[in-house]
Amino acid sequence: MRGGGVRGALNRVRRWARSSWIDIVWAVFVLVNLAAMHAMKAWSTIPFLVIWVSLTVVYGFRMWRLQPALLTVAVVTFATGGIIVAQVVDGQQDADYLVEVPLVALMFLAMVWHGRRRQAALVERLAAMEEVQRVSQENLRLLEQQRLFLLDASHELGTPITVALGHAELIEQAATDKGLADDARVVVGELGRLRRLSSRLLLLASAGNPGFLDVAPLGIDSVVIDALDRWGYIPRRWRLGEVAEATVLGDRDRLSVALDALLENAIAHTGTDDTIELSARMADGSAVLAVTDSGCGIPEADLERIFGRFARAKPFRSREFGGFGLGLPIAAAITEAHHGQVRVHSTVGQGSTFELVIPVAVEAAASAGGAQASPVASQGRLPLSGANGLQDAV
Repeated sequence: MRGGGVRGALNRVRRWARSSWIDIVWAVFVLVNLAAMHAMKAWSTIPFLVIWVSLTVVYGFRMWRLQPALLTVAVVTFATGGIIVAQVVDGQQDADYLVEVPLVALMFLAMVWHGRRRQAALVERLAAMEEVQRVSQENLRLLEQQRLFLLDASHELGTPITVALGHAELIEQAATDKGLADDARVVVGELGRLRRLSSRLLLLASAGNPGFLDVAPLGIDSVVIDALDRWGYIPRRWRLGEVAEATVLGDRDRLSVALDALLENAIAHTGTDDTIELSARMADGSAVLAVTDSGCGIPEADLERIFGRFARAKPFRSREFGGFGLGLPIAAAITEAHHGQVRVHSTVGQGSTFELVIPVAVEAAASAGGAQASPVASQGRLPLSGANGLQDAV
């Protein structure tokens, strides 16, 4: 038992020596310089200053706690001061030399105070950063949970909504009573809205997934013209502006959804006598798909929030196309997935312009600079009329 206790004590001493070897070396260094102060007499100022400089250097590495630091300063002060007092008494030094001891000690204590103050501030900042990191991780966890919930909810809602919509349509078609048919038509309309809502929520929730886009080279002119064909039946003064022939690497279906969202927004803020223009041009190495309307415009305060989910600018001129406030966020998410951006310019009472800015495909960059407008665009901004119920823009 006694031998084990001795070995344990020796092990503790060895561990302390390994962890405190800087302190041990410095203590030996101080003893050597104290001996030099005693021996050098008239030149004792040199080892005296060397001791205090070494103490400053060691403290910079060790940053002792307050009590050991004060104890070390007291020991060094009394040791160096005692030698100087003895030299003054023997007449080897002037009495003025004694003033240096407390002054140097006070300078070191001031350094200790500033060092501890900065250390406390650093610890406080680190604690704040850890809290921010913890909150950020918690927010990321909650966002991921929200995304998974939207995915699951949208999937689960899709099937029953489709089934209910099919039965409601059958009832509407088979109903002989006008009141029953009208009621069934309302149910069909609301179920259709629910299906669109669940589809958009599913689209937004999957926007960050790696397989969100199925990219391939595609012409932006065909995307614009197809969108006009889809929406041309709505009673507006439709117009096809410049349509440049350019190729982008993109997902045709996703870009069509984004452009549909901009068109739906334009319809919501216009009346039957307002103009909606679609165009596609090249600018700074990017393809710009634009939807311009002459509607009521969007207030500047709303421009900062319209790309947020469920945000809707007012007033609506078309209540039928008021939407859910998800169209513009969907357009932004799809464009960002293509490494592009959505821009908006609007003036209240004069209309709005929304632009999808999509980088041009790398392999098509050489030909993009010399892209020529399509035959439609080469004739200027010709209004469309006749087919699909499109109204003349003049």
